[in-house]
Amino acid sequence: MAALTGLPLLLIALYALSILLANLTLNTFIPLPVYGLLSVGTIFFAAVFTLRDRIHRAGGLRAVYIAIALALLVNTLFALVTETPWRFIGASFLALLIGELADTGVYQRLIHRNWWTRVLASNAVSVPLDSVIFNLLAFWGDMPTGQIVQIIYADILAKFLIAAVFAFRVRRGARLAV
Repeated sequence: MAALTGLPLLLIALYALSILLANLTLNTFIPLPVYGLLSVGTIFFAAVFTLRDRIHRAGGLRAVYIAIALALLVNTLFALVTETPWRFIGASFLALLIGELADTGVYQRLIHRNWWTRVLASNAVSVPLDSVIFNLLAFWGDMPTGQIVQIIYADILAKFLIAAVFAFRVRRGARLAV
């Protein structure tokens, strides 16, 4: 079992910070040119998927669970202090918990496969799961269904694209370092 020092701790801190920044900007939207409303929070949250995979590699499964627990704790406390509406706190907490545990479960089952397979398969499960759960819980009843669908669409598209760029850069950097 890898120790939680150095790189794993840095990655865990970046993971919690990315989720915090996503939650701070979750209800600010950018209309996409053709279709979709992109939450600014999605831009920050997309880094979470690659960070969690890096935590898994650098610190193991225990480090991933610590990162998820820390992110849940920090974000819930921060939301309470800033008087974030309970609807957003609950939506964020449940989507993060379910999405991250699902992603970690898929990643762990594929631990003996190559890195790209693990990352792509785990993201294929967690990205839509997180996006649908969060946006339905956060916005249902406050926004028209059409807008929620646009948000979910843009959310999934942006998370996949940004996570792919992060994953490509991380993988490329690892190959160049060898």
